[in-house]
Amino acid sequence: MSAAPEAARSQGLPPTLMAGRGRAVAAAIARFLLPILLALVVGAVILLLLGTDPLAYYTYVIRRGLFSWLGIQATVTRMAPLLMIAAGLIVAFRAGIWNLGADGQFLLAAVITAALGPALIGSLPDWLTIVICFVVAGLVGAVWSLVPAFLKVRYGINEIISTLMMSFLGISFANVLIKLVFFDPGTTVPQTHTLPVEDRLPRLFGSTIHSGILIALAAVLIVHFVMTRTSFGLKLCVVGANPRAAIHAGLNVGFLTYATFAISAGLVGLGGAVDILGVWGSVRADWNPSFGLLVVPLVFLARFHGLATIAFVMFFAVLQVGGESAAVRLGVPTFYTLVLVALLLIFLALVEYLDYRRQVRTRS
Repeated sequence: MSAAPEAARSQGLPPTLMAGRGRAVAAAIARFLLPILLALVVGAVILLLLGTDPLAYYTYVIRRGLFSWLGIQATVTRMAPLLMIAAGLIVAFRAGIWNLGADGQFLLAAVITAALGPALIGSLPDWLTIVICFVVAGLVGAVWSLVPAFLKVRYGINEIISTLMMSFLGISFANVLIKLVFFDPGTTVPQTHTLPVEDRLPRLFGSTIHSGILIALAAVLIVHFVMTRTSFGLKLCVVGANPRAAIHAGLNVGFLTYATFAISAGLVGLGGAVDILGVWGSVRADWNPSFGLLVVPLVFLARFHGLATIAFVMFFAVLQVGGESAAVRLGVPTFYTLVLVALLLIFLALVEYLDYRRQVRTRS
């Protein structure tokens, strides 16, 4: 006697239903893991073409990014801004809005934070300075998203174009602010004043990991709860799934669209504040980590699920931190991590297409 029917009987479910549920779980796991495995395999072929042993590379990356004390601190620290951006993108994508302007929102909020922190720290308590910086950074991100929101609500203009346009403008505007308004005359390189290390976010347990990671983890979990367990989140999902149905249901689609843009971009802006208050303390001209577009495939791989997003962001942070070290030790270019992200996107799309075809065949 097989185990599945026995388990089905023990739970009071028909064996066919249990088998169908098992296949659904297996398909969901495959959709999660297949793009990663395929990207790593193809990435290994690329490493071989570059003359590098892929097994040695992957082993070194994991050991450096995950199993060394310095590496795990760098990995967790790197996760903080990525998670804040991911929280913002989850809100937008679940509501059916393509906020691809995260880089501009992130950088503008980072520059304003870097200018505001050193200016306030002498006259206000540290905690109040940090709170004000966070509030202003969130507002900066939200305000920068109002133009795409207005264009979408008023004229129905696709937000992919408008958010990308505002992102380029935001990056350029941030550089202008650094070079002309907020520059520190005491430095030879254009940059803002520097927030002293002792005035930045508190460190955790004597490590270099700052408390911004706790804020970022809380943001992702709260966003997941709000989007999956509250009526407000359900309304956003309905607007994203079918705007016409949302109108017939009496929802204020315009207001919810503005709210989605503001919340999403506000969270991205908080990511900029976390990175400046936790790590850098200042912003140099032409600095742009380009976290926004890097996080997009991770959020899609996680299917907009909060816990899965945390896992994928950690996976990516390990790749980044270990990859940076491998670039020095093994001579693999740092942009190889970006190649892996591109491969992830390609195989994610391929797996989604094959899964769609499988479902069509099953229904027919």
